[in-house]
Parts: sequence; C-alpha cells; structure tokens
Amino acid sequence: MDAVRVALLREVLAGTEWLGATRRFAGALRGSVVSHGGGMLLVGTPEYEPWHLAAHLVDEAAWSGTPELAPTLVRHDARSSDPAHLAVGLGRLEAARRGETLLVVSPEGPAAPLLERVSDARRAGATVLSLGPGEGELSAMAHEALAVPDGSELDLDTVQHLVSAAAGENALPTPRGRRRFRDRVARLAEHLTAPPPARW
Repeated sequence: MDAVRVALLREVLAGTEWLGATRRFAGALRGSVVSHGGGMLLVGTPEYEPWHLAAHLVDEAAWSGTPELAPTLVRHDARSSDPAHLAVGLGRLEAARRGETLLVVSPEGPAAPLLERVSDARRAGATVLSLGPGEGELSAMAHEALAVPDGSELDLDTVQHLVSAAAGENALPTPRGRRRFRDRVARLAEHLTAPPPARW
C-alpha cells in the first residue's frame, strides 16, 4: 500500500478509533527504537511471518531518515543458506537485551515456545510490543499492545500499513509540528526525480 492509499484509508477512517490507536502504537514503537537505539526485532508465528511490515518499515526508515525503524526480521524456519536479511532465526530472540525492541505480530495468540522466548527477552530488558488479537499471554507481557480482534473493521495487514506509515511520518521533528501528507509526497518526489550521484 503506497502513501496515497494510506492517506485515502485515513480519510475513510476519520472519526474512528483506529487512527488514534495506530498513531499511539506507532509513537510507542518509534519512541522505543529511537530513544534506546538498540534496534528492532520483528517476529511473527510459524504460520504468519510479517514480511510486508518489515518491508514497509525499511522504506519508512529510509524516507524519514530514521534508520532505527528498519527491523531485523526474525524467522521460525531461517536457514544459513538464506540471504542475510532472511537468515536470522529464533536464536536471535535469546540474545535480545536491554535497549532492544521486540515487535511481535500474530493474528492468533502465539504458541508457548515463542511466548517463552518473548518472556525471556522482556526479562533481559527488551521492550516488547505486540500486534494481534489483544488478549492472552502476549498482550499481558507486552509493554504496549494494539488489539486487532478477529472480525474487527480492519484486518491485521491493513493495521500494519497504518502503523508503519505513522511510525515514519512522525519520525522527524519539523518546525510546523507533525509533517503533512503533502510534505511527505513532495519529499518522495524530490528523491525519485533527483539525478543520480556522479561517479568518479
């Protein structure tokens, strides 16, 4: 979903709880990774890996000039033969420490093995955030949770688009307060139409 579609979606959702909820959650996410500077780990379940959210956060990190928003995607079935950005396995959660942020995305409550690793990461000092059904052990152990119950107006994928866009949008302080959508589009257009750097 591109910036124009996100803006249209926000117009449709104006007056609902979703805009405020996704912006608050994005603010907590951004605040955690920027203030601690320890990096972000992003993990899903064996059945649901949040590839799309990872890609959008990488884009938002680049566009907003906030490299801390670019996550490390932690995968359940990562293999050493995978490309480097896809080869990070669950062992990385065991190494999570104070200053790191762990974002868990799950359409259903994650199974016990993942919950144990998340709990260990929290005890080691990592900040835990969750996107999912909003009930169960994961929500209870998360420092910040955004509930996307089954059957709600928005599905988990749509909520992830709103969260990633808000995380990048609010990343840079501007003299006029929050950056307007038009400013973001203008900045993107300048970036896309800029001549390539000179090669020596």
